[in-house]
Amino acid sequence: MSKLYRIGELSRASAVNLETIRYYERIGLLQQPARDVSGYRCYQEQDVRRLGFIRRGRELGFSIDELRTLLELADHPNSPCAEADHLARKHLQQVDERIADLQQMRNVLEKLVGCSSDSAEHCRLLETLDKRDCCLEANHLGPT
Repeated sequence: MSKLYRIGELSRASAVNLETIRYYERIGLLQQPARDVSGYRCYQEQDVRRLGFIRRGRELGFSIDELRTLLELADHPNSPCAEADHLARKHLQQVDERIADLQQMRNVLEKLVGCSSDSAEHCRLLETLDKRDCCLEANHLGPT
C-alpha cells in the first residue's frame, strides 16, 4: 500500500504552502482528497508529484490557465506535444519581452544613480519620477 500524506506532510514533501494546496483544490488543479474517519485530508504520492509539477510550472512563470492545459496534457501522455510546445513558445516570447523591458528599466536607472545633489529637490530620480527636468540635461534620459 502506498504512503498516505496529511496536508502538512504533503506541504513538506512538495514544498508547497498549505494555503496554496487548499487553493489548488478549490480551483481544481488538485483533486479533492479522500478523508479519513476523523475528517483529515489523505493525499497520495501522485498528489506530491502533481504539486511538484505545478510548483515548477509556476516557477517558470506559467499562469494557472496555462498550467491547467499542461496538466490536462500530462494526464493524457499519448496526446500530441504540439499544444505544450505552443504554450512554451508563447511563454518564451513573453519572457523575452519582459527581459527587454527590464533591460530598458536598467538603462534608465543606470543613468539616474550617482546623483551628487545635496538636496532631494534636485535628485535625479525624484525629478524623473515627478517629470521635472530643472537639473537634468536635455534628453539625458530619453523617452519615459
